[in-house]
Amino acid sequence: MQRETRARMAVFDHLGALVERHGDVLPRSELERGAPFEEEHIRLIGPKGIFKPRQFQLPLSLTTVPPAPGKEPPYPDRAEGDRLHYAYRGTDPQHPDNVGLRWAMQQRVPLVYFLGVTPGRYLATWPVLIIADEPQRLSFTVALDAAAVGGETVAAIASEDPARRYAVHSVRHRLHQRAFRERVLDAYRRSCSMCRLRHGELLDAAHILPDTEEASTTAVSNGLALCKLHHAAFDAHILGVRPDLAVEVRRDILAEVDGPMLRHGLQGFEGQRIDVPRPRLLQPDVTFLTERYSRFRAAG
Repeated sequence: MQRETRARMAVFDHLGALVERHGDVLPRSELERGAPFEEEHIRLIGPKGIFKPRQFQLPLSLTTVPPAPGKEPPYPDRAEGDRLHYAYRGTDPQHPDNVGLRWAMQQRVPLVYFLGVTPGRYLATWPVLIIADEPQRLSFTVALDAAAVGGETVAAIASEDPARRYAVHSVRHRLHQRAFRERVLDAYRRSCSMCRLRHGELLDAAHILPDTEEASTTAVSNGLALCKLHHAAFDAHILGVRPDLAVEVRRDILAEVDGPMLRHGLQGFEGQRIDVPRPRLLQPDVTFLTERYSRFRAAG
């Protein structure tokens, strides 16, 4: 197992390098190409959700497939804070893949979790730990932030054996928020729906109904691609979007006299229509827009 431990460490290091190169969301082609290790490559993802490379005795990764266009992703109903209920392979608890995860749980072996955000693109989180087996739910419980399990760090878990000092990669974003951003920006062709700015580092996915509310969803229809200026103005009810997709500027802001940023960055959008995705399923939900617009009117 020491060789497998070294290989797992090499995978984690390689994922860190991929994130440096590509950002948090990784192309599937890179994951299939794999991590270099002792003159061979270890594939990181497989055709099924629970994946064990041919070089390994225990699983390496878990994958949740991307959602269908316009649909809720499959993971929110199964996520509870930093825990994930990950479904068995099939319904047989003794399927080899399920047995493999059970062994990984018993030996506290860390894995990688790949969340499909759009076809061919995955958000990677590592290390994650299997912390419970739930046969009655046909699922395992996965700790998405392995560094916080039981007040231990992965390094502490592995401290008895120096070869098992796995790198700790904490969850930096809630998975659904990061995935929501990618799906919304893709739907809006990575362009601000108000000003058409295309610099990705200056773009956000704004929730129409805030994600703190029960009625909110992570579907693209609850999102708008906005640059950081217009996202802040939307959240502050300086700008509103009517159900007919026209922009309104708050009355007091329209009456202000200031420099060119106010005139061109805010006041100039009064009455303009926002750009929206062509597929109807991805366009803003009219019910959500109506509710959000009523709040904008109340704020003005």
